[in-house]
Amino acid sequence: MSVLPVDALTVSFPGLRDERHQVLDGVSFEVGRPETVALVGESGSGKSVTALSIMGLLPQTARIDRGEIATNGKLAMIFQSPRASLNPLVKAGDQIARVVRLRAGEGEKRAKADAVELMEAVGIDDPERRYHAYPHQLSGGMAQRIMIAMALATRPQLLIADEPTTALDVTIQKQIFDLLGDLQRRYEMSILLITHDLAVVAETSDRVIVLYQGRVVESGPAHEIFERPQHEYTQRLVGSILRADRRVALSSVEAPG
Repeated sequence: MSVLPVDALTVSFPGLRDERHQVLDGVSFEVGRPETVALVGESGSGKSVTALSIMGLLPQTARIDRGEIATNGKLAMIFQSPRASLNPLVKAGDQIARVVRLRAGEGEKRAKADAVELMEAVGIDDPERRYHAYPHQLSGGMAQRIMIAMALATRPQLLIADEPTTALDVTIQKQIFDLLGDLQRRYEMSILLITHDLAVVAETSDRVIVLYQGRVVESGPAHEIFERPQHEYTQRLVGSILRADRRVALSSVEAPG
């Protein structure tokens, strides 16, 4: 069953004079339940605009010229800058509890207990104490875990993760992606991963949608995209990973023992 069919989505922004600049041109794909679908492409390819369109968060100047987005279930989204998304004046736990209250209409005490459970579910140590921390007191990885807990509080069928580890170091990136995989299995939710990092996609995703200049140029099972990329742009993307891996391998071999 498809939790998110997107059909011929076309989005434009204001351009020079009275012209419109087309950012997305007929983008179509779907996300099944439960699976991880990666939407990949370089900066400016239209990945984040696609995510914002799905969530209804496009700026007022943007316009959906045509296309259809059908959401078969609740959606939630986590962003690449967790600290910018959190209210700096509200305790981390209270921000999760507010989402719980909005979803379930629970009282303050019950909402706080649920928030602590969610903090524990996303791997936050000593959640009772961390509940009272303000965003500036959290590491980048911890702040992203708070954002994930807030998303889970809505009980989503689909989680959209827009470059969720961009500002984090490599070790924390792996922890966050491992966490998302664990949560996906536990809650049987789908994930739409927005990223430019194909190395991450190769390890985490079931299917891949390749965006180039606002259009889908290739899509299919992840193993097929990486083993037999058809479009020239996809071939360059995959090739860049192989070159990077080779450089890492060579530097490891040449490093003094």
